[in-house]
Amino acid sequence: MSFSRRNFLIATGVVAASSSVLSACSSGNAGGGSGSGKSDAPHVSGSKATTIAVGTKADSTGPAPATAGAVKGGTIYTMDQIDCDHLDPAQIWSSYEGWITPLFMRGLVGFQVTDDGTTKLVGDLATDTGTMKDAGKTWSFTLKDGCKWEDGSDVTIDDVKHTFERLFAKFITYGPRYPQQWLAGGEKYKGPYEGKHLDSIETSGNTVTFHLNTPRTDFNFTLSMRAFSLVPKKHDTKEDYDKKPFSCGPYKIDSRSIGKSMVCSRNPHWDPKTDPIRSAYPDQFKFQYGFQSLASTDRYIADKGNDQHTLSLLNEVAPERIQNVLGNATLKKRVVTHLDAATYYYAINTTRIKDVKVRQALNYAWPSQQCQLIRGGTATSEIATTIISPLTPGHTDFDLYGKKKKPGGDPAKAKALLKEAGKLGQKVVIAFQQSDIQVKQAVAIKNALTKAGFTPVTKQVDKSTFYTQIAQLDNTYDMFGAGWSADWPGGYTALQPTFDGRVIANGASNWPQLNNTGVNKAIDAAAKVADPDAANKAWGAIDRQIMELAAVVPDYWPIRNYFHGSKVGGMVYDSGNTGISISKVYAMA
Repeated sequence: MSFSRRNFLIATGVVAASSSVLSACSSGNAGGGSGSGKSDAPHVSGSKATTIAVGTKADSTGPAPATAGAVKGGTIYTMDQIDCDHLDPAQIWSSYEGWITPLFMRGLVGFQVTDDGTTKLVGDLATDTGTMKDAGKTWSFTLKDGCKWEDGSDVTIDDVKHTFERLFAKFITYGPRYPQQWLAGGEKYKGPYEGKHLDSIETSGNTVTFHLNTPRTDFNFTLSMRAFSLVPKKHDTKEDYDKKPFSCGPYKIDSRSIGKSMVCSRNPHWDPKTDPIRSAYPDQFKFQYGFQSLASTDRYIADKGNDQHTLSLLNEVAPERIQNVLGNATLKKRVVTHLDAATYYYAINTTRIKDVKVRQALNYAWPSQQCQLIRGGTATSEIATTIISPLTPGHTDFDLYGKKKKPGGDPAKAKALLKEAGKLGQKVVIAFQQSDIQVKQAVAIKNALTKAGFTPVTKQVDKSTFYTQIAQLDNTYDMFGAGWSADWPGGYTALQPTFDGRVIANGASNWPQLNNTGVNKAIDAAAKVADPDAANKAWGAIDRQIMELAAVVPDYWPIRNYFHGSKVGGMVYDSGNTGISISKVYAMA
């Protein structure tokens, strides 16, 4: 997913769904540190795995676990840089959008989080986490009674069927494609809007059964993704649904000024007895957009007025203030520090830069250490050398381009490769997300690539539509920054959506547009490996194979430092969705 997710151990990197636990990697709340490079900051590499349990039917019954000390009422505000690019669940593949939308979206299953960060997969609108048959080719889920839409109407099994059928509609141009690939007959289906239904989605009473064309013992974890939240058949406005979805969660959208703000208030028809995930303590949420990290950090330091009841889901402590905030014991108490299983990298458009030596030269030339310092040093990130994060099963430690010995880059080696390729002076157009930090990084990268014999051109792109733009096959960029972690970690969703050449399409996430027969075959083979250890080795080998082709330049593994106001309670990290659990926060008096 565009930054974030979970880790398991089955045949594709995950334990069978009937198992009681799946392995997810995180560090718990880790200590902070300065940005000097000699800090007590936590490390992504070498961190231990935590566990995500598969909950029982009892765990799937509401209400959600109470947050200690929580009070009802008040308003929680947010300060972040960007609005959501999409609010139609089918087009949500950004973790940031996934962190906001649990307030008004519910799926068949989801992640329940307790005060200590323990995470379980539980039934959300479903009575449990599903029943698997036929070695994972058949999955059934039963809808709970008493779940309502914001107009008071029942959430129905027809809504469930409609939700999954509409994934095939032409206007769904972004978002994960797993059900579309796995549902039997899906390759010819065009959606429900002309009255046709998909036979592999069968309903009977309050139960839906999915018939897959391939065994997926992890299908229940797949459905935890926000993309598979329900859409009411009666209120489906097709393309316009992306602007204002209809709620079956504890809040509904009252108003939205795109790019500026969104206000959510209580949905009176939501019943906490049906919901094991959301606590719904505040009366209202007011989302505020357009704040750079430095601006939000300074306001959190000042801690005045409504800012005391404010949190950020995307913005972190600004690099310019890392030492000040993490070095101050009082301020540090209001920072949630956590390791993230994402890898951020610069995708290289292989349809534009076709010479592998040029792509390898970009890897050697990259100023990883300079970029790390701009982000705030070792307190905020660790230099990446692989695509699969050390926090994800399937990671194998290797360093093909010498980043551990020369983290500032090796311009001489890069220039030598360009000479071999006859490409000295190669023009490289690089897209960056619009932000203060990215402007500074663009300068550092431009200087480094120029020194290595390239002619770099940098472009700043609107953050709110960045991923939509780079996902277009005819985009005009040679490189662009992106972040990804497995949708349910394990190697399959760390690599298949982003490097399998058969999923190249507008709106998809194979941003390098890599279509290599060897990589495609290796992905198919690794997906069939039943032994978890053998599967992990196979995914690690594919990671190395892709890096030999230099389809990307690994940039960093993030260390998150989320700052908040002094009167925000319940700031708990959700290991399932790899972000702050908005469902647990409350406003202190």
